[in-house]
Amino acid sequence: MNTEPVTASIRIDAPPAVVFQYFTDAAKMLRWQGQHAEIDAVPGGRFAVDINGIPVRGEFVEVVHPHRIVLTWGHAGSEEFPPGASIVEIDFIGDHGATVIELVHRDIPDRQAPQHAVGWRHFLSRLSIAAAGGNPGPDPWATHPPTG
Repeated sequence: MNTEPVTASIRIDAPPAVVFQYFTDAAKMLRWQGQHAEIDAVPGGRFAVDINGIPVRGEFVEVVHPHRIVLTWGHAGSEEFPPGASIVEIDFIGDHGATVIELVHRDIPDRQAPQHAVGWRHFLSRLSIAAAGGNPGPDPWATHPPTG
């Protein structure tokens, strides 16, 4: 188990109430991450997003609109990283009409940590475009995933 959490931060040109929805509304989630999503953003609610062939599954632990989300995370069918095996904490911090996201992903297996560090930065970059009203376009990783 990885003892160092994966962290990522990004500033998005939209207020927290808008950015928050991109984690709690399935249609908005799919604008920046995933090809299928089932989201019930209440404590104990389902978090299921298929991201480029990887079925991510977990549940919401804490939902404080529009300031904070905590959810569990893992991969369906994985013995190494099963659903709910790790914790993702996302804080939405208002910054003069914009939002700073501070993300911490804990308890990732060592072998998975580098991939998740790169993945969160990739997808948060796509989120910054979508939440600000732009179109990030098709995810290039859907057809050409990163290697290594």
